[in-house]
Amino acid sequence: MRSSLRLAILVFVIGVGVTLGYGLNSMPPQTDSGNGSSRAASSFPKDVHPETGNRLPPINRDNLDDAAKKIYDAGGNAPGVNYGPQRLRLYTGGAEVFSSGLNDFLRHKAGLEPQVVELSILAAVREMDGEYEWTAHEPAALKAGVSPQIIDIVKYRKALTGVPEKEATIIALGREAVGKHKVSPETYARALKIFGDHQLVNIVCLMGDYASTAIMLSTFDQHVRPTDKPLLPIP
Repeated sequence: MRSSLRLAILVFVIGVGVTLGYGLNSMPPQTDSGNGSSRAASSFPKDVHPETGNRLPPINRDNLDDAAKKIYDAGGNAPGVNYGPQRLRLYTGGAEVFSSGLNDFLRHKAGLEPQVVELSILAAVREMDGEYEWTAHEPAALKAGVSPQIIDIVKYRKALTGVPEKEATIIALGREAVGKHKVSPETYARALKIFGDHQLVNIVCLMGDYASTAIMLSTFDQHVRPTDKPLLPIP
């Protein structure tokens, strides 16, 4: 009887071990990229904090002035709130106060159409390989009315053949101003004709705002939240 019981226990243990081994081996691997791809927090690089997804720990609210504390408190304490540029800029003690005001003006108060705003952001962010910003703004662009076809043209750097003039001009402006650091006379002339000097300056300021944010996120190796799927293909 004892021998039979021991044999049954042994068979049970072996069976559990095989089952667990199969389950672990058949799990999909974590997405791994050195430039911000989504992954479990435990697989971040050693110098990246899991609470922030970047190289700095969460900002200490007690170190902030009253204006910065208002921005901090407005963000709340939901999971993942410490990820992203806002909390990073609060480290300066003041940059986020001014930056958030500029960003709000350019996106919502400068008179730019929502489609123009979001496409301008994507055009600039793509040239910076800004995966965190792209992952946040691709859904926003779709919601604003930018077509999936236009988004794919930006995302995969496709030719602009057949793209409507307004969209093609925004994409070309981002590729040249941010990517090549020089805008051709032809692209400038088209942009000026379509948008006028006032709105063209706003568009360029908006692109510059997101390009500078991409530099900051790259410096501190900002990763997308582990719960988010990265939407930008990068090397």
